Parts: sequence; C-alpha cells; structure tokens
Amino acid sequence: MATEIKSLAPSSVWEFFYDLTQIPRPTGQTRASEDYVIALGKRLGLETKRDAVGNVLIRKPATSGMQDRLVVTLQAHLDMVPQANSDSSHNFATDPIDAYIDGEWVKARGTTLGADNGIGAAYAMAVLAATDLKHGPIEALFTIDEEVGMVGANGLQPGFSQGDILINLDSEDECELFIGCAGGLDVEATLEYKDEVSVPEGDIAVKVSLTGLKGGHSGMDIILGRGNANKLMNRFLKEAIQSCGARVSSFVGGSLRNAIPREAFAVITIPEEEADGLWELASDYIDTLQTEYKDIEANINFVLERVELPKTVVPEEIQDGVINAVEGCVNGVMSMLTSFPEIVESSTNMARVMLKDGKFEAYFLVRSSLESRKYQVASSIESVMSLCGAKVRFDGAYNGWAPNADSSILKTMRLAYEQVLGITPEIKVIHAGLECGIIQGAMPEMDMISIGPNIRHPHSPDEKVEIASVEKTWRVLCKALELV
Repeated sequence: MATEIKSLAPSSVWEFFYDLTQIPRPTGQTRASEDYVIALGKRLGLETKRDAVGNVLIRKPATSGMQDRLVVTLQAHLDMVPQANSDSSHNFATDPIDAYIDGEWVKARGTTLGADNGIGAAYAMAVLAATDLKHGPIEALFTIDEEVGMVGANGLQPGFSQGDILINLDSEDECELFIGCAGGLDVEATLEYKDEVSVPEGDIAVKVSLTGLKGGHSGMDIILGRGNANKLMNRFLKEAIQSCGARVSSFVGGSLRNAIPREAFAVITIPEEEADGLWELASDYIDTLQTEYKDIEANINFVLERVELPKTVVPEEIQDGVINAVEGCVNGVMSMLTSFPEIVESSTNMARVMLKDGKFEAYFLVRSSLESRKYQVASSIESVMSLCGAKVRFDGAYNGWAPNADSSILKTMRLAYEQVLGITPEIKVIHAGLECGIIQGAMPEMDMISIGPNIRHPHSPDEKVEIASVEKTWRVLCKALELV
C-alpha cells in the first residue's frame, strides 16, 4: 500500500510526499497541487500568495532571536514527468501514484514516482510546518511546469520573492552540492506530404516494436550511453528498406522532450517473398544491439509481427529523406566541460519522432552550459533536417546557471554537511535544466545552491528515491537553515 511510506523518517517529509503522490500533477496540470500547497500555508497561518502563472510563495517568520538573518528561499517544482510502462493503464490526469517500499528505496508500480521534484516540495512544506527548527526568515517557492519549458520559473516577476539566498531542492545526488547547470533549447522539425500512395501489390504488412530500453533523464542520464529508441528503430528501417524493399507506413517513437525514448513502433510493408529475409535481418539486428549495448541495456525487446495491410505508405522520396535525416542527426553527448571533465557540456536528445498520416515531426532537446555551443548543436540539427525538406523551429530557450565558487551559501552548506554527516561534499555542475538560471535572471542578486537526496532513473518508470538519503539530506537542510 502506498500509505506505508508515511511510516518512514522523517515522518513530516514522507507524509507530505505521500499527499503529493495522491494528487495527479503531470506537467500542465498542477492546479490541484497548487491548491494543496496554498491550503497548507493558510492552515499554518502563513502569508501565502499565487502569481498569475501559478507559482505559489509562502513566507514563514524567523524563530525568536534570528530575525536579522538573511531571507532563505526554499524552491521546488510541483509538476512531475508522466511516464508509464507500455503495459500500464495508469492515467496521470486522474490516477494517484502507487508508491511502495522496496528495500532501501521507494518506487512506484509501473510509472514514474514523482520524487523529482515531489521530495523537494515535501522538504519545503515540512520546514514550513515544523515547530522545532531554528532559522531566519523563510520563503518556500513552489514553481509549476518545470519539466516542459520551465514555465513557472520563466513567469516569475521581480519582487515576487524577497529571498537573499535560494536553496533549490531539485538535485538528485546526496552529498553533492550543485552550483551550476545547463541551459536548454527545443528544436522542432516538421514536414507535410500527401498521404495517397497505395501499398505495393503483393506486399504484406509487419509491425516492428522496439521496447525495453531504460530511457531516463535526457540531462542526467545522457552520459550513460543508453539506447535511443528513435535512432535504433530508424537504423533498422533503413536496413529493411535497402535489403528487403520495405516501405514505411508509420513510425512513432518517444514521448516527452526531456526523457530518453524507451520505445518505438513502426508499420512497414514488404514483398511477401522477402518475409524470411526480414525476420533474419531482425534476428541479426537484435544480436547487434545486445553486443553494442552489453552492460547498458539488459532488456532490449525487438519484435516483428504480421498485421493487416495499411491503406497507404509514405511516398518513397519522403520516406528516404526522413530516414536519412533521422540517421544523420546528432544525438547524445556532444562535448564535455573542461573545468569539470566528468560533466557533459552539451548534448541533444532526439525525444520524439512521428511519420504517418501525411506528416513528419521530430522533436529534440538541446542542452549546454555554453550558450554558443547550444545554438551550434541546434544549428547542426537544422541543417540535416532541412535536407529532407523539413521546416525547423527553435523554441523554449532558457539560460544556464553560471557557477560561483565563492558563494556564501556554498560555504554554509559545506559546513552543514561536515557538521551533520562528517563529510565534505563534492562541488558539481549538473547537465540538466535546473530553474536556478532562470530565477537568477529575475533576481540577479540571489545567492544560489542546489541539493537533494539520491534519486535514480528520474523521468522513467524505474525512478526511485533512497530512504536513508532523504533523512540525511533533511538533517543537513535543517542545519544549514540554522547556520545561515
């Protein structure tokens, strides 16, 4: 039962997190979670307000004798990534998350857990509700729709928050302090064509399904070299066209812009006499993938099945142009940071591909800590996609967060880790889109840092949060609020 997580420590954090799992809150549908947070603030008798975008801010006065301290803003986002396994019937718009304890971790059955960033929001709410903590003036800022377009952060107006220091609670590695992050840019390629080419006479239809890939966060996990379902499906289709005379009727892969695609599906037609050759090609291909992704992707599932003939196939010139463009487009890690050699500087994720019903669409999320590199990677995608006749549009650009090694909150947080856990935390820059860079644009004088417990495989149904890490990070956060 999901309620079992309320028995974990610290109880206040887990109780608030449980409540959030019961409120459907995919990106774009956060009104109920906003109302929940607002109700909490009012119940506690705290100053509570919501801006025009939907961001919620709650202010808590300092404890006695600490009124002269700097104002600390605890910040987290309310939305979550809605990803489910293919065999799941979960409706993210209406169904609660079924969280459960699995040994040392909390997971969800068949879906994303929403610890990204539900645990961060739960930390902030627990601080607001606590009566036994020592701290200066506190703000809790709950932003909306971070996962697609950083909508809440982009909508923040100067003056909504009065914080001097911002502690972003959206990191996913215990004992690591994040002082910088990548910016991002959405790239969309589209092409329309006449869907009127009949299936070649004598052809049979085959559905090709690629499932079982790990997927994951397109920033955090891009360095792991996981398979991109769109790229891998396209690679097979190109071989099937060349070797078996295949014609593509449809190709659909991936879902969210910031999730590495785990699944892709295609319907193709081939001359009936080429059936044995296609199945042999598929057998060889799965062997190739298992060799190439050994120790990375353990559960690749590649299946062919006969289906009813579709009404049409994609015109051959469109099919070939699109297949070549998807093959040629960059994907994955593009460059590494020189000052933090283990951190990705720039990358791109071919998040979604659709070719059917007279339309081709491809969506990419480009990330980079360096603005010029971000646009260079986007330009390379534009160049390749334009060769097949697609129109390319850039959208949703957001800035990165420049590291500040002399930050005062960095020194305070490092001291908190040393006093509470007896360790010196690592200083990191993250290849993901934290809201800090955007918030800094609205509040340039704010000193910032990002922390969080161990969360693994966010943006995928394998997402999990470590129980002990949640408790340790809570104690560190409380100590930091006392020290600021």
